[in-house]
Parts: sequence; C-alpha cells; structure tokens
Amino acid sequence: MTTLPASLLATPGLETVFALLDRNGEEARMVGGAVRNALLGLPVADIDIATTATPDIVMQRAAAAGLRALPTGIDHGTVTLLVDHKPFEITTLREDIETDGRHATVKFGRDFSHDAQRRDFTMNALYARVDGTVEDYTDGLADLAQRRVRFIGDAHQRIREDYLRILRLFRFHAAYGEGSLDADALHAAIVLRDGLDRLSRERIRTEMMKLLIAKNAAPTLRIMRDDGFLDHVLAGISHVDAMARIDGKDAILRLGALALESPSDCERLRERLRLSNAETMRLDAMAKALAHFHTGPITQPEACRFAWAAGAEAASDAALLLAARDPGRDTQALTRAAAARPPKSPFSGATLIARGIPAGPQLGRILAEAEMAWATAGFPSAQAETEALLTAAIAAHS
Repeated sequence: MTTLPASLLATPGLETVFALLDRNGEEARMVGGAVRNALLGLPVADIDIATTATPDIVMQRAAAAGLRALPTGIDHGTVTLLVDHKPFEITTLREDIETDGRHATVKFGRDFSHDAQRRDFTMNALYARVDGTVEDYTDGLADLAQRRVRFIGDAHQRIREDYLRILRLFRFHAAYGEGSLDADALHAAIVLRDGLDRLSRERIRTEMMKLLIAKNAAPTLRIMRDDGFLDHVLAGISHVDAMARIDGKDAILRLGALALESPSDCERLRERLRLSNAETMRLDAMAKALAHFHTGPITQPEACRFAWAAGAEAASDAALLLAARDPGRDTQALTRAAAARPPKSPFSGATLIARGIPAGPQLGRILAEAEMAWATAGFPSAQAETEALLTAAIAAHS
C-alpha cells in the first residue's frame, strides 16, 4: 500500500476540506499534481480535490461552515474553497460526453475510476484519501516509479479530446520524465500534430513557458524540433543548444536564446505566444544586441553605450545570450557594464540652457549626444571630463 508523506497531510486547511466533503454520502480525494509531486519528493504548490459532491452541494456545505466558495469553473464542476485564505480547487467527478479537440462537454459522475479514465497521463490520475492512502486506477504508480509520461488508454483518443495534450506531453516529459519519451505517445503526437494549429495562443503560451524552464527542456525541445512541433508553435529557427546554456529559471531569456535571430522575430514571437509588452521589449533589446555585437570583440566603450541606451537588464541579457550562442566569446565587457548600473546623467536641459542653448529640438539632440559620449567614455564623474564632453557636443551642433 502506497501512502502520501505526513507533511502533505498536515497542510493547513486540508483536514477542514475533507471534513466538509468526505461525509454524509459524499466522498473526496486529493488528485493530480499534489499526489504526483508528493510521491516524487517534489514541492507541492496547490492541492486539488476530486469529489462526488456536485457544485451546488459543495457551495451549500461551504456556506453552512462559514467558508468562502468561489464558482471559478462551475460549468465544468469546479469550485474554489478558501480556508484561512488558502485556496483548494474542488472539482466534481466527471465523464466526457463530447469533445472537439479544444473543449469538452461533460457530465458529473460518482465513480473515481471513471474520472481517472478521462484524465491525460497516468501519473496525473493518482488519488489519495484523507489518511494518505493512494488509489491507482491506471498503473500510474508504476509509470511514476519509472518516470514515464504515458497517456491513459489510447494516446490518439486522448489527444483528439484536447490537442493541448501534445504540448503537455512534452512539458511533463521535460519536467518529470527520464529516458526516452514514450513511443506510443510520441507516435500519436506526430500523427496529430496539425491539431496544434487549432489551439488558442494563450493556451500554447502557458505550456511553452513552463516547458522552457523544465529541468530536461533541452533534450525535449530537440525532439520537438526534429519532429516538426516547434515549427507549429514558433514558426522559426530554433537554437536548442544555446538555450540549454541559459539558466533554467528565466523563460524569456531562454526563449530569446532559442528563437531570436533579428528584431523582426520579436513581433512573430509576440503573436505566437501572446507576449506582454514588457516581454516583447526585453526580447527586442536582446535581438538588437545580437545585431550590434554580431562579430568582433566587445569593447568596454561599446558595452557602456549599449548599457546606457538599452538599460542594465538588457546588457546583462546580451552578455548571457551572446555567450550562449558562442561559448568562446568574451562578454565580460557587457557583464561589467550591466553590473556598473550607470549613475545619473551629469547633464540636463537646465545645464544646456545655462550654456545658452534655447529650449527646443536642438537642445534634445545635444543632450542625447552628450549623454551617449559620456556613456562611451565609461560614465566619468570628474567635472572637467563631463564639461569637455558637453562642450564637444555643443560645438558639433553650432
């Protein structure tokens, strides 16, 4: 008999949830990621509960107990309970009636084994009682022990129910798998990969961002590249080896290493992955660094100019990205420029007006030129040096 560690069972609020739902003719079990991660000795972020109780019963019992219940997905049987401000996602047992590859029509059920059959992978279909006893209806424990990500039942059918499961296959293999990817799962994914084009960009983004920071992202992305999946997702060149040299905690930097060639790629990636403005701007700075420092040594003046114009984060990103693309490249100048974090500019509009420059476009041009010269010189602080730089900038526009 397999049981969960006592530390998970002692999670604040969990006993309250079970006391609410696992009584009076209804049953409840922990399910999914919490059970999987606890058995693997990995951190558990959220605890999901499967129950025979329908959403209206869950809401009624919560109200009677003075607990807040949020109908976060009530049409599909999901209610979020807040116990001392900690959320627990409660979902009624379900069976699929109809699916179009993106959305499923479900009916509520009362059989945990039937609920298991509609889930994606065996390692995600493990249930646990209030005492920690694990219930396994799909041989998930054996697959978990072997770190094998395997679809429940027929892989083709599971994917046709929701084509996002193709990306989830790769993401879960990258995060939890060891050895070769399950042959049946990969074959089904290849046969049905055109289904990726039917998915919303938001859903693709969620899976790809998680995949990029998974521990085995690089070997998994090589499979995706070689078998044509990345072209469906990113529609561009992929530098997997470069991505593998980037710290695994930074998804956007890894994305840049993987998929950037020029600034024009930023708009494509924004559209493909529904990137935010901040994320797109960060990628744009990386792309400009790739173009600016394409060949030759990176001098300290050039690095300082780039750090001033693009910012310290962009200079740091550029150093890491260029080193990842060319491991033998010396990027210390950029690293130093990023670490220096340029001080406040010694120049201002008031400084120029005091020197007789009238307000207007010319003043702005002189100011920008003086600041760039100051950055190129390594951000000197001595007044004599800054005055000389300002004088030269004024003279150039006189």
